[in-house]
Amino acid sequence: EGFSSVNFFLSLYRFQACVYFACVFQAMSCGIHYLASVFMAVTPNFVCGIPGNVSSVLFYNSSESSIEDIWTLWTSTENYIVVQLENGEIWELNQCSRSKREVSLDLAYEYKGNKSVFSCSDGFLYDDTKWKSTVVTQWDLVCDREWLAKLIQPTFMLGVLIGAVIFGDIADRLGRQRVIWFTSAGQFVFGIAVAFTFDYYSFVIVRFLLAMVSSGYLVVAFVYVTEFVGIKARTWASMHVHAFFAVGIMIVALVGFLVRTWWVYQIFLSISTLPFVLCCWMLPETPFWLLSEERYEDAQKVINIMARWNKVSTPCKVSELCSVQQDDLVSGRTGDNDTSSTKKHNILDLFCNWHIARRTITVWLIWFTGSLGYYVFSLSSVSLGGNEYLNLFLIGAVELPCYIVACIGMDKLGRRNTLIPFLILSALICVLIMFIPQDFNILIILANMAGKFSIGVAFGLIYLYTAELYPTIVRSLAVGSGSMMCRAGSVVAPFCVYLRSVWIFMPLLLVGIMALLSGILTIMLPETLGKPLTNTLVEATEMGRNKKSCSGKTPPAHSGAALEKIEMFGQETVSTEK
Repeated sequence: EGFSSVNFFLSLYRFQACVYFACVFQAMSCGIHYLASVFMAVTPNFVCGIPGNVSSVLFYNSSESSIEDIWTLWTSTENYIVVQLENGEIWELNQCSRSKREVSLDLAYEYKGNKSVFSCSDGFLYDDTKWKSTVVTQWDLVCDREWLAKLIQPTFMLGVLIGAVIFGDIADRLGRQRVIWFTSAGQFVFGIAVAFTFDYYSFVIVRFLLAMVSSGYLVVAFVYVTEFVGIKARTWASMHVHAFFAVGIMIVALVGFLVRTWWVYQIFLSISTLPFVLCCWMLPETPFWLLSEERYEDAQKVINIMARWNKVSTPCKVSELCSVQQDDLVSGRTGDNDTSSTKKHNILDLFCNWHIARRTITVWLIWFTGSLGYYVFSLSSVSLGGNEYLNLFLIGAVELPCYIVACIGMDKLGRRNTLIPFLILSALICVLIMFIPQDFNILIILANMAGKFSIGVAFGLIYLYTAELYPTIVRSLAVGSGSMMCRAGSVVAPFCVYLRSVWIFMPLLLVGIMALLSGILTIMLPETLGKPLTNTLVEATEMGRNKKSCSGKTPPAHSGAALEKIEMFGQETVSTEK
């Protein structure tokens, strides 16, 4: 009891500490690439290009010699600029069209005469006050090509979804070490390659590949570190992976403030992965995976290295561990010779009866809502007014204490009793923001930080809570399906943010409704604090205080000694994905 963040760091032995901090350092690059587009794909103020040299510019009552001097006065997309060319022609420049005045006697802002409307065949003029170059200005992703700009983040998140599935499976087949090597190198290579793409389509394709390796790294690295750290430190270890992801978001804000050209900005962000790429080849494979592949000599070598680093005189013997597991498995089989012990489970087992089905629907909704809220608050932070770089930095920084609160709440109040109030609180904050006047920028930013904090607590603890709600035979299936709902939420989030153009509060309204519904449904979930993990669907159903069991027999639980040994090597790990 009383396990805290300080105790977590003290509980790590020297070897585990080196492995842990090396891996979570690279997790920062995942946070970097996930949110890089908030500045890379910014759409600045713009108007149609002009077919000649400008002699004078008029914007309402302000007359300037160049269009660059007008941008500080630009307040709305409905505005237009009047320019007079050296040949005497007068043009009205809108964002997606331009008009030539038929009568060019006097240069005036208002004009009632005839005009000829033309398309923007000469390109566009962009406000480069804040950003010298973005992917939008590079390839003119405005007007009828605006939808291409809006696909940048959703296609990245689609890559996140696919990458997690592919590399999670590869890590089980080929090992965690190889996947960490490949995905780390991939983040660096694809991150740099993004900066040198030659058109929009190559940019999206390379970013898609970058998303796949970033997602793959985050999933596999989480499993990797949890298979090395001790049981007591596992909850805090998982939370601190999220914390380093948040540090990556803060780095995006800092680099965005310092570098205003998108491809240079992308290079600087990608360089952050280089230190880990240079040293990740030294990381060993996890003993657990080696044991699962029956590579006992290799597992013993890793254990011996761990013992030397940690100055343990009598390291664990693999032969002893295997004998205990084998004895327990044999005794488990002799207790029940039914063929159902080898039954393969599928997604339908998560709906085997009404109580488990209701639990699954609620858990999926929480996963989806957590991811949706997380990215809606993060992506929309640059549109809150004030300094957009500071906004994003604060949205990232507020995550650091929220994970500490989540861990303390889980240990002291329980999983459900922490999840419910923070889901409902996030819904109330979404409603509160709608009533704050738009000129109260500081208050709006603080309220959004509070919303990100509350949804971050719920998002952080759902990983462990899901693992505890389901029995051993379908635990990985439950967490994996929840992760898929999480990634579905991350794909939907950018489109949700774009609904600001329909109504400025539409994203908050959707997140608030989902959070309130999730919070209410969570009341029906059982509390798992202090309860042993269940091994069968019957036990999982009874945990919900209902005696109705699932049809069919389930395999027996392993006996204590073997389960203890298996747990020591981190078998009961939970994959995570932002």
